[in-house]
Amino acid sequence: QVQLVESGGDLVQAGGSLRLSCAASGIVFRIYSMYWFRQAPGNQRELVATISSNYATNYADSVKGRFTISRDNAKNTVYLEMNSLKPEDTAVYYCRAGAAFWGQGTQVTVSS
Repeated sequence: QVQLVESGGDLVQAGGSLRLSCAASGIVFRIYSMYWFRQAPGNQRELVATISSNYATNYADSVKGRFTISRDNAKNTVYLEMNSLKPEDTAVYYCRAGAAFWGQGTQVTVSS
């Protein structure tokens, strides 16, 4: 059974930082590209960052220079380091493994 469990979401002031984690089980983690998405109320889910199996990364323009995605294959975990947070970063953040497997999400709220 595949499980993706996100953690690390919190309420933080603008300008602050958070690190999200997504722990995977039931998959051969190292071969999967991993993704972080987010969804704010009333908005579509949007892709925030990706990291491939060979550690290539990509970011949405809105988070470039502020967010960093990384992975630890020994721990079957992908991370999203978020700095200089803005109120518009407020959303539920989801991780995804490959094209099919989603986590349940973790809430990030940035106060102004």
